[in-house]
Parts: sequence; C-alpha cells; structure tokens
Amino acid sequence: MRIAAPVRDNELLRASSCTCVRVNLPNYITLTRIFSVPVLIWILSSHLFAGRHGERELLACGLVIAAAITDAIDGYLARKRGQITTLGMLLDPLADKLMVTAAYITLVQFNPAIVPAWIAVLVIAREFLVSGLRTIAATEGFTIDASDLGKLKMVVQIVSVVAAILDHQWRQWYIGRFVLDIHLTAHMAIWFMVAISLVSAIDYFAAFWSKIDRTATSRRKKRSFILSRPKKFGVAPVPMQPKEEK
Repeated sequence: MRIAAPVRDNELLRASSCTCVRVNLPNYITLTRIFSVPVLIWILSSHLFAGRHGERELLACGLVIAAAITDAIDGYLARKRGQITTLGMLLDPLADKLMVTAAYITLVQFNPAIVPAWIAVLVIAREFLVSGLRTIAATEGFTIDASDLGKLKMVVQIVSVVAAILDHQWRQWYIGRFVLDIHLTAHMAIWFMVAISLVSAIDYFAAFWSKIDRTATSRRKKRSFILSRPKKFGVAPVPMQPKEEK
C-alpha cells in the first residue's frame, strides 16, 4: 500500500487557487436559460400579466422560444470557440431538463385540459430514467451520447409547450384566408411528444444495455480466466531448521 507524502500548507493554497472554475460565454448563456425557469413559472402562475389580448400567453411563449434559441446558440459557440468545458456539459442538460419539467408542471395548473397530470409525471419520469442511465454509464467508464430521437423530442416538447400556452387564450388564429387550429395543434403536439418520449427512452435504454452487457461479459471472461489458471505443483516447502542452542 502506498502512502502519499504529507502536503504542506502553501502547496494546498497553491492547488486550491489553480482549481478555480472559469465561466465562459457559452456557460453564461446557459445560466441565463436556467434563471429564466423561475421567471416562466412566475409569468404563468401570476395574474399580473393577465389581459384580454393574451399578453401573459405571448410573453410566456416568447420566453420559451428565446430559451430554445439560446440552447442552440451556446452549443454552437462552445464548439466553434473550443470552449467545451465540464461545467458546460453539466449545466446544458440541466437547463433543458429544468425548463421542460417546470413548463409541464406549470401547465398542469395553467391548462389542464391539454396537459393532464399524468403527462407531467411521464415527462419527469423519462428525464429521471435517462439521467440515471447516464450516471450508471459514467461510473462504468463510458458515455451515452444524445441520439437524434432525443434531439427531436426536445423540439417537439418546445412546440407542445408553446401550443399549450397559446391554447389557454385562443382556439384558432385567422391569418388571412388561412386558419391555424391552435387547439388541434396543441393536442397533436402533446400526444406526439408522449410517443417520441417513450420511443427515445427505449432507445436510450437499448444503447445503455448493449454497452453495459458487453462490459459485464468482458469482466466475466477476465474473472473466469483468473480463476481457471492452473496452480503450480511439485515445489515442496523447505522445512525450517531449528537453531542449535549454545
């Protein structure tokens, strides 16, 4: 067993001063998305912005769309400027999950006809499942990248949230001769979101299981190889000769 040498106080101070977390521009943009979550809850839960012309609904939709745009911007800037950090890898999915779960939980109260409680539970359970699988995968030494289904799911969630918020004030929008049925769009987006969430969760679980099963199989092979090694025979122990008393 190796015992590390004691570290002096000045070395500890030098190490602690060098391990400070640097927040770059993409991380700042991600933080603004996190800070917009309580603002969205406040707008939808408060009657301060309520009006006959749908001011509250339009303001909440604008905030959700702006958060979705910043989600694309911070990822693009991080890749282009080479500023992909561990902090950013932690904050970016956290901001997405906070925004989505907070929106659906608030919509259960704001527009329960479109978003019943079981849909919010399903969305939250799916996010917990994927986060748990990624945590277990990280402990096993591999990562589960975001799939195309997961990215499509995020887009569909944003569309369903915006449609559900607008449905609280309008059923239809008349744009010239074109009629946009917001109520039908909200229902279709919610049910499509449920379907794509279930399919993407199964896809994540299949990817996780294939990797974890391959890792477990390789470990079993190594263990069986170690246990099946033949022991060396034919070497007799040398007896200890008693010392002669003087």
